[in-house]
Amino acid sequence: MKLWLKIIQTILALVVLSLSAYSLITGEYGILFQTQLLLGIMLLVLGITQFQEKRKVTSIFLFLCSGFVLFVSINGLLS
Repeated sequence: MKLWLKIIQTILALVVLSLSAYSLITGEYGILFQTQLLLGIMLLVLGITQFQEKRKVTSIFLFLCSGFVLFVSINGLLS
């Protein structure tokens, strides 16, 4: 289970990094909300990983950050 979470986390990190680089290079900021959504999911996976490693304070902080980022990105997509 931990291996799959690390693989998913790495894939999400690479996708977020590539989308952010694409957005900076081309100047197209229309994919910002999709990037934020993937970043929120990545933070959620990282929080789950930290929770499994018994780092409760870090995992709670990551869950709160993930919730905020997901709220902002979904709110931006719906408006």
